[in-house]
Formats: sequence, C-alpha cells, structure tokens
Amino acid sequence: MRDYGFSPAQQDEIWRRWREGQSFSLIERALGAPMQSARRFLQQSGGVRLTPQQLSERHLSAGEREEISRGIAAGESGRQLARRLGRSPSTVSCEIARNGGRDRYRAASTDEAAYARGRRPKQAKLAQRPALRALVEAKLALCWSPDQIAGWLRRQFPDDTAMQISHEAIYVSLYDPRCRQAIDRSRAQRLRSARPMRRPKIARRPTGRGIIRGMVSITARPAEVKDRKVPGHWEGDLVMGTRPSAVATLVERTSRYTTIVALPDGIKAEQVIPRLTKSLLGIPPHLRRTLTWDRGREIAEHQAITTETRMPIYLCKPRSPWQRGTNENTNRLLRQYLPKGADLHRFSQADLDAIAHELNHRPRKTHDYRTPAEGYADLLNSSDALTA
Repeated sequence: MRDYGFSPAQQDEIWRRWREGQSFSLIERALGAPMQSARRFLQQSGGVRLTPQQLSERHLSAGEREEISRGIAAGESGRQLARRLGRSPSTVSCEIARNGGRDRYRAASTDEAAYARGRRPKQAKLAQRPALRALVEAKLALCWSPDQIAGWLRRQFPDDTAMQISHEAIYVSLYDPRCRQAIDRSRAQRLRSARPMRRPKIARRPTGRGIIRGMVSITARPAEVKDRKVPGHWEGDLVMGTRPSAVATLVERTSRYTTIVALPDGIKAEQVIPRLTKSLLGIPPHLRRTLTWDRGREIAEHQAITTETRMPIYLCKPRSPWQRGTNENTNRLLRQYLPKGADLHRFSQADLDAIAHELNHRPRKTHDYRTPAEGYADLLNSSDALTA
C-alpha cells in the first residue's frame, strides 16, 4: 500500500482523525499535507485499516526453531528440547512432525512455512463458495443491505453454515482491498450510502422547524402507540430533494409498511394537505388510528386532515426526530432511491409506488427478516384489527 509521503506516525494520525469523523480537508490541514493526499491514502484501503501480521507469543520464534534444529543434530530428545526452550513437549513434537520429522527438519524453511500458514487474511468465504457469492451479489443488486442478506440466508439455510455469512464479512469483502477477488466491488454502489469506502459514524445536530397553530403535542398521544402492539398508528414527514422538490412518506409503526406521496405542486401546507389526505383515505379505516409528524410548516393545516380522515395528528417536540424514529429510519433507507441532490419532481407517483414496493419487499431484522409487506398483509387480514 502506498504511503503518499506520510510517515508511520502521520499515518497513525490520519487513521485517528478519520475515526473521529474529521473531513479530508481538516486532516490535510492538520498534517500540512497537499490537497487530496489524505483522501487518496484512505481510499486505497477502502476506509479499512490493514493490520500488519504479527507473531503471537504462543507461536515458536525463528530463534526457537533454530534451537530445535541444532538440538536434533546433537541427538537431543523432544522432551529435552522442550525443557530447554520452556515449551510443552507436545508443542515441540508437533512442530517436528509437521515439518518433515527429525531427518528433514530445517529451521529456515520451517519458519517460512509457518509464516505463510499464519498469513492474514485467509481467502474470503465468498471467494471460496461461488454459490454463496452469487446469492449475495444478486441480493446486493436488489439493494438489500448486508444485514438483511445475512439474516435472510440464516432463514433460508438454517442447517447449512456453508451458505451463511455475517453482514460484517460482506462489508469486508466489499471494502477491504485484500478481499477484492471475493466479490464484485461495484456492488457497493447498490448500498444505501453508495460510498466507495467505509466511513465512521458522525452524529448530526438536528434542526428545529417552525411553530404550528393548534398543534397537539406527542405527549398527548395514546400510550398504546409506544409498544406497537396495536396496528394503525403512522408516522410521516417530508423527504427533501433540491428545493422546493420533495415527497411525503407515511410509515405504519407495527409493520414498517411505507407509502410515498408525490408532491408535484410544492411543499406549502395548501399543496401538501390535499395529497396527504387522499393518501391517508386510501388506508382501511381500522388501520387509520393516529399520525405522528415533525413540526414542519407543511403540516400547518393538520386539522383539515383530521376532519377528513378522523385521524388525530400529534407533533414531535422541537429538535426531537427520534420521537418518530420509524419514519426517520425509513427516510434514511429511501435516500438510496431519492438522493438529497436530486430533483424529486421528476419522480411520478408510479415511480414512487415502485420504490415503495421494492422497499416493502426487503426483509427487516426487526421482523426476524420477514418483509413489511408480509406484516401489513397480516394486519389487513387480522380479525382482531377489524374489530378493534
């Protein structure tokens, strides 16, 4: 791996600052390095720091192997050698047997072979198993996350560990340069972030939005909403593109079923409310209980929605997006399809329905890798829900 002129100490500093979430430009300024040098240094490793191979104290050293070779030539027994080296007799005897026996044991060649056996990483599991690799690549092409793929494989092949893999192993195969032959790295573009390398998680400071007349605080919301046992409670918000383009999203809390609403006319309250009302009226009455929304000005006429749909609307506290966390998480998933810099006006309602269909048919860990579509279908067919 190229060092791009960075000393070992500077490389350690780059990785430290990178883990703290500092930007490339900030890292380069702190080190007095040329522009783009830190970016290139990190990109070549996929954002994954390569750990140098180190010899464990449990393993025999080159010096100890030399002592074994000399002891064999002098006619010492395995126990004598072990006592002199302070090792277990079985360690010495296995070492000699593994490397040709007493007649063929040579310290130099044995040490080289041991180093080769201990080299890391070993061949990745996806490189060893073409059938597993094909399945993983096919699901990545469908925009499934590594966590969804890993969970789905455990369900599909519960008794076949050869056809199972962890989500971290998939990420490593995608980003670690030492595993580039394990999987098609272009599949990383189908991940939600679509980044060419891994990045540390950075906390983002939420921003508040305006005050709305006649609002009902989330503190007045029924207690049954919190435990998700009663279906029909929804969360919503806008997903913004290049202003003023946006779409509205609605997520059912129990099933995580998602609906996306086109807003071709704009994001003012008088433009959003009619389309949002129409979408909510398309939901069966027994699944129209409450709606929780952010304090955006687009919901200023919320009382009109309640009048039409008989759905009370509760608004989150300022700078508290976690109070509608199901919708926040869903909107983050949708960024894979609706990037921040995109003009969302170009997406028709049919386009958005297709995106929602794909998202609703991706398995979720929280549902033991069943899909939101399956969960919503159960709610629609539930006699308990119909009589609630």
